[in-house]
Amino acid sequence: MDKLSVTSPVFKNGEAMPKKYSQYGENVNPPLDIAGTPVETKTLTLIVTDLDIPLGLTITHWIMWNIPPTGHIEENSAPGIQGKNTRRKKSYMGPRPPLGTHRYLFEVYALETELKLDSDASRKDVEKAMQNHILAKGELLGIYHK
Repeated sequence: MDKLSVTSPVFKNGEAMPKKYSQYGENVNPPLDIAGTPVETKTLTLIVTDLDIPLGLTITHWIMWNIPPTGHIEENSAPGIQGKNTRRKKSYMGPRPPLGTHRYLFEVYALETELKLDSDASRKDVEKAMQNHILAKGELLGIYHK
């Protein structure tokens, strides 16, 4: 599997995300730059997860698929189909750790197909639909401290 480069002009990999992109700020998604998409890429999928939730729970902060592979996702935008985050809203949900520091993983997948799912699809549905269609993957890690 090829590797995508996922970066943001507002924070570096493994560093702090600005307050603007959290629920304590404007709660808008940060801009993302995606490079290295294979020529065969038809769409991108983005999944944002809080890695520091106890008891093995998974908190999905944003899930979006069928994103055009233009190489950029603008701040405060949704260029694909948004699925339900953990709060069952079809939108970006910025960081809001109850205490301490949490890590937020932005995973981007380059797919050779468009996913035939409606916006009520679950994260598991999206992950299952992507199987055998992933050409490349990249990650960006953001940190947020309350």
